[in-house]
Amino acid sequence: MSSIEKKPMFRDLTAEDPEPEVTEIESLCMNCHANGVTRLLLTRIPHYKNVVLMSFSCERCGYENNEIQPGGAFAELGVRWKLQVENPIDLNRQVVKSDYTSVKIPELDFEIPVQSQKGEVTTVEGILARAISGLMQDQEARKMEHPEAAAKIEAFVGRLQALKTLDTPWTLELEDISGNCYIENPEAPSKDPRCERTDFKRTKEQDHVLGIFTSNEVNEATNGDAAQTVPEIGSYDRMVTDEVLQFRTNCPDCNAPADTNMKLTKIPHFKEVVIMCTICEACGHRTNEVKSGSGIEDKGVKYEVRIASKDDFSRDILKSETCSMQIPELDMDVGGRALGGRFTTTEGLLQAAAHQLKNGVIGDAPALAQEKLEGFLQKLDEVLEGKRAVTLILDDPAGNSYVQSLSDDPSQPDDGLKIHRYERTYEQNDELGLNDMKTEGY
Repeated sequence: MSSIEKKPMFRDLTAEDPEPEVTEIESLCMNCHANGVTRLLLTRIPHYKNVVLMSFSCERCGYENNEIQPGGAFAELGVRWKLQVENPIDLNRQVVKSDYTSVKIPELDFEIPVQSQKGEVTTVEGILARAISGLMQDQEARKMEHPEAAAKIEAFVGRLQALKTLDTPWTLELEDISGNCYIENPEAPSKDPRCERTDFKRTKEQDHVLGIFTSNEVNEATNGDAAQTVPEIGSYDRMVTDEVLQFRTNCPDCNAPADTNMKLTKIPHFKEVVIMCTICEACGHRTNEVKSGSGIEDKGVKYEVRIASKDDFSRDILKSETCSMQIPELDMDVGGRALGGRFTTTEGLLQAAAHQLKNGVIGDAPALAQEKLEGFLQKLDEVLEGKRAVTLILDDPAGNSYVQSLSDDPSQPDDGLKIHRYERTYEQNDELGLNDMKTEGY
């Protein structure tokens, strides 16, 4: 047996790990064509994900370049961010943008197209500074050769500079088809009052830009054999016949090799779901996810669960990835993917929220935000101890979430549970990819 200690591939930069694994590669300098050095560091950005930091330097000409690349797979959905920049704190928000992030400022009719800049970790003010630096490049030569164009550029740069003064609010819009884009929320764990995030389903053309192809497209391109009669490993048919499927994957936290167990099960009075569990021996990370075993329901569903006694903590809850969670009494509002899909109890869901905030936010937040978070967690602990009554609202536009009724007769109403089914809006259908399906004639 090997005695080598397993370590995560993507580790936090802490004092306990003073010598992070930095890979150095000799590479060509694109400025003077001499040999320089590229350094690669695999690490994690708090509240975001695993990333690969790349730094190039050339001793001969002094040229330097820094880039960032996502350290995991592309997200299932693209993402759009819309930030209303009104206060100085908004200029200091941390922003993570990939190669596939487009930047727009509607007030100036200004856009930075996809793949025109390398991915980076920056701030809102840093985006403006980089845009100004790019526009001012070769400006002296432009004044000599094209004075009219140079004057227009200087006037536009002045308008960009004016955005930093915040005399009038302006809007920053980011769109990333890879889903690897992020804007910091300084109000966490409360809902961001000036920033909106929406997910969208990529088109086939956008998938191809990312190099994502369906198995049918791959078979057509390679002139593959006829469809197999034996169900593929991990397919729905195999899950129906097999007890538990196990396959090798990578830990979502540190990206080390791990095992994932998958089982198709039936939830009473609801539907079939796929339960997935991953355990990582390298970092100890454990995940329990739930995926719907059927399609999207015709209507969305909203549950209002009153939590006022110990009995209320024992309700079974199936929360899908599309289900958002709110507690109005605590001013708490989180999106569906914050906790992922899971099959648990009311108590387990609140404990998971508290655990994620304690381990993913508290240690990296500034002093003022940390004080606010600690006060919020104290209130959440009071709820878990039964000292504070609250209302838990679960809103799932896909209709794939479920809350158990404590009534002896399921057909009779439960005083502590309200269920409301509703027609989805066009925007909600767009996030679920249903509008694209109608357009393509499904």
